[in-house]
Parts: sequence; C-alpha cells; structure tokens
Amino acid sequence: MPDIAANIISLKKQIPSSVKLVAVSKTMSVSDILEACSTGHRIFGENRVQELLSKKDELPGDIEWHLIGHLQTNKVRFIAPFIRMIHSVDSFKLLKTIDSEAKKIDRQIDCLLQFHIAQEETKFGFSIEEAVKMIESEDFRQISFARICGVMGMATFTDDMNQVRIEFRKLSGYFRELKEKYFRQIPGFCELSMGMSGDFVTAIEEGSTIVRIGSIIFGNRS
Repeated sequence: MPDIAANIISLKKQIPSSVKLVAVSKTMSVSDILEACSTGHRIFGENRVQELLSKKDELPGDIEWHLIGHLQTNKVRFIAPFIRMIHSVDSFKLLKTIDSEAKKIDRQIDCLLQFHIAQEETKFGFSIEEAVKMIESEDFRQISFARICGVMGMATFTDDMNQVRIEFRKLSGYFRELKEKYFRQIPGFCELSMGMSGDFVTAIEEGSTIVRIGSIIFGNRS
C-alpha cells in the first residue's frame, strides 16, 4: 500500500514553490483523497465528470477541483458551479459551451487551451493554426465567462526523454507566441500545464507552471 501522505510531502520537496501540483485522483477512493488532504494539499484533478460528481460531496468543501480529461459539451453544466479550472479545452464548440454555462450562473471559469503535441493520434487538442484562427475570430471576442489562462498538453508516452523535451519545448513556444500576440495585456494568461509522473522534471525544466501527478502520489492504478 502506498503511503499517500508521505508521497505527497516528498513530491512537494522536488517541485519549485512557483509550480502548482494537481494531484490526479482519478479512480482513487474518497479515503485515498482524504489521506492526501491530511497533508494540507487541496488541488485535485479528475478525468471524468461522473466520477468527480460521485466523490465531490464526500470530500472537504475547500478542495480546488481541476478537470483534466476530455470533456463533452453535454457534461459542462454539471461542473460549471464549482470547477476551478478546465485544462482540456480542445475545441471552440467546447469553449463556447463553457462560456454559456458559466454566464447562466454568473461565474467565471478558468480554462486552458489543450494542444496536440504528441506523436499519438489518440490525444486531443488544437494545432497552433486552429487556435490562432479561433482567437482571431469575431466569435471569440464574445467569450467573457470562460477565462483563458494558458495552455495544456500531453507529451508522447515514451521513455525517450529527448522526444518528450522537444514536445514540451514546442508547447512552451505556443504559450509564448499566444501570450506575445494576443494576451500580452492579460496577466491571468500565465499557466503552462504540462508534466505527469513520468516526465514532470523535464516539464518543469521547460517552463511548466502546473504539473498533473497521480501514480507517484497514489501508486499505480489497477
């Protein structure tokens, strides 16, 4: 059995204080999450809306929930009242839905644009051309309740850290390009979410401000 509390304390010593740790609690029980909470940690990431909703009310109300998995538009309304950040905005349709649901409840929702940087075709995300086309569109100017705070990406699942570094560097470049061209006057556009259990050290070296880590904390999922 992993010592979840000890793992999270140890991990935080390896991460600069300027980098936010999202503890990825997908498939983990309420008691596992409570053990992580016992260290004072309060930022957790879930992949699926249904699973998040099933746990949320049994856990401390001050948890900052991040949605890090692929999100379907018809599920947005269920998390809009409480979600702190959606990392996986991978289409304009989804962004518009988040904006619409947030507007209904008069609440801003922080969002990251997800980019496809990996070699695997199965990963979701914008290309830089698609993102630029969206940002330059007239429709994009109407978005006011979904607050774009930065970008997110997942590297190829490989042991080749050189490949991973190249992909993270590409995402870091996209972040800087968008910041420079479109978000220079927006201090809230400051997050670069990249790095998981197997590659977070490389991600931090390449400029990550948010790492999403599960198995180092909770052990391998069954």
